[in-house]
Amino acid sequence: MSKKIIFMGTPQFSTRTLKTLFSSKYEVVCVYTQPPKKSSRGQRVRKSPIHELAESLNLKVKTPQNLKSENEVNFFKSLNPFLVVVVAYGNIIPKNYLDIPEKGFINIHASLLPKWRGAAPIQRSIMNNEKESGISMMKIREQLDEGAYFKQLKVKIDQQTTSKSLSDTLSKLGAENIIECLELIENNKANFIEQDHSNATYAKKIDKSESKIKWHDTAQNIISKINGLNPSPGAWFTYDGYRYKIWKASISKLKGKPGEILDEKFIVACENGSINILEIQKEGKNKLSIEKFLTGFEIKKGDILE
Repeated sequence: MSKKIIFMGTPQFSTRTLKTLFSSKYEVVCVYTQPPKKSSRGQRVRKSPIHELAESLNLKVKTPQNLKSENEVNFFKSLNPFLVVVVAYGNIIPKNYLDIPEKGFINIHASLLPKWRGAAPIQRSIMNNEKESGISMMKIREQLDEGAYFKQLKVKIDQQTTSKSLSDTLSKLGAENIIECLELIENNKANFIEQDHSNATYAKKIDKSESKIKWHDTAQNIISKINGLNPSPGAWFTYDGYRYKIWKASISKLKGKPGEILDEKFIVACENGSINILEIQKEGKNKLSIEKFLTGFEIKKGDILE
């Protein structure tokens, strides 16, 4: 008889793992995801990527605002799950749920715990100039991301790594390893390792106020901000009354006053060195390579960006 699995997830990051579980020997008896929300444009109500995928696979979907009601707890118990797999669900799992499944709750967390517990581990690892990231297969406990892990897989971060590319890589890594992890748990062969809580760092949710580029920062930190906030919300500056987002840049050796435009190719000075803008987007316009952008835009060398 197939072991019953409950899956809990919400964003695109989670979809590969759900697809893998659906095609496996395990039975996905229910999928939990965040309720449909109004989009920022047009106020159209949109279902989460996991919601849409689950419906396309004819899986039962639950979208509770919270899990605290007695009816929700009783329904969860009625599913009699062997294990619950959580991938970026977006809600804290109440304590009274944790002992319901035979083998508990397993979370695929997008960092090398205990580093970057919390909501935005992918963005924070890039923005803080980490050289590597990865996933941690961990047991969920009452405290946020403090559970023991039994498998970690590492990937490199370089000057071309963006939040989107790292998210894609880690999403694939989680999906490729989830079945092996479930089999280890099923056969009581998973070796859980307690985290060193003294080394914990926290990845708080990205605030849009962080996305403005500060030219008095180092070139490396600015590149990391650009990469870490790509694709959302995007790192930006203002020039001549308009906002511009930088989507791709590299470090240059030219020097000048922070924020100064150093040449006609739109190289901009930072606290030390400068950055060479490679992809840019003026507010209300499409994203362009710097070459195409400069064909219709006159750069004033010596101007100071805000």
